[in-house]
Amino acid sequence: MTKPIISGIQQMGIGIPDVYEAWKWYRKAFSMDTPIFDEAATAGLMLPYTGGKPQDRHAVLAINGNGGGGFEIWQYVSRVPVAAAFEIRLGDLGIFAAKMKSRDVAKTYAEHKAKGFQTSPLYEGSNGEKTFWVKDPYGNNFQVVPSSNWFRNAHTGTGGAYGAIIGVSDMKKSMEFYRDLLGYDTVIFDGKGKFPDFAHLPGGTENFHRVILKHSRPRAGAFSRLLGESTLELVQALDSTPRKIFENRFWGDLGFIHLCFDINGMAEMKSLCEAKGHPFTVDSANSFDMGEAAGHFTYIEDPDGALIEFVETHKIPILKKLGWYLDLRKRPADKPLPDWMIRALGLNKVRD
Repeated sequence: MTKPIISGIQQMGIGIPDVYEAWKWYRKAFSMDTPIFDEAATAGLMLPYTGGKPQDRHAVLAINGNGGGGFEIWQYVSRVPVAAAFEIRLGDLGIFAAKMKSRDVAKTYAEHKAKGFQTSPLYEGSNGEKTFWVKDPYGNNFQVVPSSNWFRNAHTGTGGAYGAIIGVSDMKKSMEFYRDLLGYDTVIFDGKGKFPDFAHLPGGTENFHRVILKHSRPRAGAFSRLLGESTLELVQALDSTPRKIFENRFWGDLGFIHLCFDINGMAEMKSLCEAKGHPFTVDSANSFDMGEAAGHFTYIEDPDGALIEFVETHKIPILKKLGWYLDLRKRPADKPLPDWMIRALGLNKVRD
């Protein structure tokens, strides 16, 4: 298989004020209970997005063993994280919400209501299937959507991240970006107007151009079976002028800070991005070390400045208690890890 190879959405980066408080809520809401790393360190390579100087941070990368992307729960410790100075509205530029997958949306809705979470009504979405929105304690929006694509059939109601809703200013240009660089080449919905399932959101009663994309080519690589398929929804405001969600703020401040893809073939990805006019803005070069995991990470910007991260994973902990770490550089790039090895990650699960 020709590189670069995309295994799927590795994680949604979420800037929050308290990493452990937030992680506990995400375990309760979305079963994000298996840590890949938990580390406090200095973010010294993100200078274009952190005021030109290194910043201390504490981050946890956690996954749901049923499949889907993880969360990188990210907290500044050298400064107080800053919220947007304005109400973030649907259509504002950048990552507005995370999509979370569910086997039974109505059942997940009932569970979230019973737990006292801040939810929208249960809606019929653009594709005719049930959907709803839930806010975390920090005001971040999550859309729960149905999925039949799972790594394993456990009893918990949700999986991990299934995609993102991204505000854009030029639909054609953004569709080309996500198609050419990330493989989202199939339109599953394209419509303009007012949408009932947006009505609960700030600005959601206005007119929008809404496009939902998926990838026609199955994902490959070490974590492809765990991360699974995904969708991206691009939303363009038609009645108002959008603002950049991270206007006058740092990466790592409050909100969705990036969308990260697990890949193999960073050199090939660099060439592709440069050819398409989106060169790397950050490059860790060779291998960074997150204490319990290691790899090579880079960033690009979408046409409106939303940050897309690529991670080529080199090392992960399979069973930390026994010191079992896997070096992925010694494996075929396009071959998925055996299911039993992915399931072994669940032995590190945090149980509340």
